[in-house]
Amino acid sequence: MNETLHAFLALTDAVIITDERHHIMDVNAAYEQITGFERQHILGARASILKTQFTNSSTYSGMHDALNRKQGWSGVFINKKNTGQLWHSSITITPYQVEGKWYYIGVFRELEHLPEGIYLAEERRSGIQGVLLKVLAISCEIRDPAIEEHLTRVQQLTRQLIYAHNSRLSLGLDHEHMQSIVNASILHDIGKSGVPEGILYKPGALTVYERQIVEMHPLIGVDILEKINSELNDSFFKNEMSIARNIIFHHHEKWDGTGYPQQLQGAEIPLEARIVSVVDVFDALTSRRPYKETWQREQALAYLMEQKDKSFDPEIITSFLAIIDQQ
Repeated sequence: MNETLHAFLALTDAVIITDERHHIMDVNAAYEQITGFERQHILGARASILKTQFTNSSTYSGMHDALNRKQGWSGVFINKKNTGQLWHSSITITPYQVEGKWYYIGVFRELEHLPEGIYLAEERRSGIQGVLLKVLAISCEIRDPAIEEHLTRVQQLTRQLIYAHNSRLSLGLDHEHMQSIVNASILHDIGKSGVPEGILYKPGALTVYERQIVEMHPLIGVDILEKINSELNDSFFKNEMSIARNIIFHHHEKWDGTGYPQQLQGAEIPLEARIVSVVDVFDALTSRRPYKETWQREQALAYLMEQKDKSFDPEIITSFLAIIDQQ
């Protein structure tokens, strides 16, 4: 199998790789452990070997529709193990093209093993959404001692940018929607909790293999979010979770279509992801990281201008420069 695809099997979560016709090409050890199916016995079989009648048919229809359009999909299945035991799996499936051929990368976790009550003990208290999302974000990135300051700065800049951008272009976004973007922005990198620390904080350049692992973090982040959302099942967080998914999954897409994980281009990238992308890069550049020194503000702004129409939405860059000039 192609080395690019093989790298995904190093994830600690269960991973299944299929061809375009959904025949199993490979699985990792976590998949074998959770499902009870041994790798050598299922290679070439249909991925539906886990399927049961208990998953709603609309779930499968939605999945097939998305994958046929070569779009990523996340959801929850009631699957069966090799023993016949039923189990709930939260899975994110991403189409991946290598050398002109399409493959599907499925990353999933067993919901029965999700700890309960860690983040959501007071979810019904008025105005608590933002606090809970912050706790969740910090918990997922607890290995970084400076993470709370970074997340706070990202959230503050996101608030300034989304309101300024909405006003400048008369987008007509209501206060509730913009506040949901502000609340959800703090979750943008929760998927990095699944990236090995030795890679995440490595001083110096990453190898090709290490870069592939880092670029899995949007998929891991969506998987974490979907698990929480499926357990919560509460309209109180519905809007935040939908917006958070867009931010987590797409904040590394680029305006010219060269980003990841789906190579979306231009307005295909959700507005909230385009907003957070600019803010996150600016704060990362102007902060010290293990692999880089702090950039001066003027140097970071020059980079944003250089990447206008390439990495970033040019209109958002214009709005961002306007709010920075006012500081």
